[in-house]
Amino acid sequence: MNLMQNLVLVAIILGFALVEIGSHKYKEFKATKDDTKLELFMFVALVAISQPVIFGVAGLLCGWLIPTQRGAWADLPWWAMGLILLVADDMTQYWWHRISHSPMLWPLHRAHHTAHYMSIRITYRNNFFYYMMMPGIWAAGVLVYLGLGNAYLVYVVFKLAIIMGAHSAVPWDAPFYRIKALRPLAWVLERTISTPATHWAHHALTNEDGIGHYKGNFGNMLFIWDLIFCSAKITRQYPPKVGLQDDLVFGKERWFVEMFYPVFHSKREHSALVPGGRAYAEAETDSDHAVAHDEAMARAPLDPLGSKT
Repeated sequence: MNLMQNLVLVAIILGFALVEIGSHKYKEFKATKDDTKLELFMFVALVAISQPVIFGVAGLLCGWLIPTQRGAWADLPWWAMGLILLVADDMTQYWWHRISHSPMLWPLHRAHHTAHYMSIRITYRNNFFYYMMMPGIWAAGVLVYLGLGNAYLVYVVFKLAIIMGAHSAVPWDAPFYRIKALRPLAWVLERTISTPATHWAHHALTNEDGIGHYKGNFGNMLFIWDLIFCSAKITRQYPPKVGLQDDLVFGKERWFVEMFYPVFHSKREHSALVPGGRAYAEAETDSDHAVAHDEAMARAPLDPLGSKT
């Protein structure tokens, strides 16, 4: 990374943060100390450890396996570099995200869904090993070796702006649905990139309100992958609650368990963060789940994200 890119990335983060602060949405978060520790330490670990280590190892492996290909793609046109990055990084992240909702990998992604609020602060809230194993980061390391370094610097700026916008506590896409003249643009926008409406639905506490879609809307930067691979749901509405049902029933996991499982294991009555553990919905019978669901809804905080738009 160069100085200019770092300044732009910091400006994007600060810009979204100021919007959230100015909207006073942060007052509705009611984040715990464990929430803050998980989000802070995971962001620092990704920037200072995971990505540098992956890029370094990828470069060393490429230097060993394909030494004559260093910078071989540096003369490709910019649009070709962009398409390569979108497929190698963003499409692979779509599939990584999608399979991370399977029983085998759910423990490594679960932390991203345990926040009971939407905010830019949860953008990189995940398990440490989730990022260490992410195919898109490894692919990006190889592409930088092949000569796409400058293109990647530009790509990351757009990527950060879009994914932070999708997690933002302020639904910036709402005017596009409300103002009639902007609706044609909204139709294109919501089918191209991840927006608050489509991504909040993925974080919804339940699908029963007709808005939630936590088994779909997996797109990271581009939403078009959800359309292509038949996992999209577009409602132009925002779920009133986000988070996980089992956290409401059994209490939240400790931050270090969420971040470093399987090094640390949960001590909860029921948890996916133990060997052989399963996601809550998969572990319960239909009748048991219905009872627990009613208990969870009764104990849930009132509209942490505000009313629908």
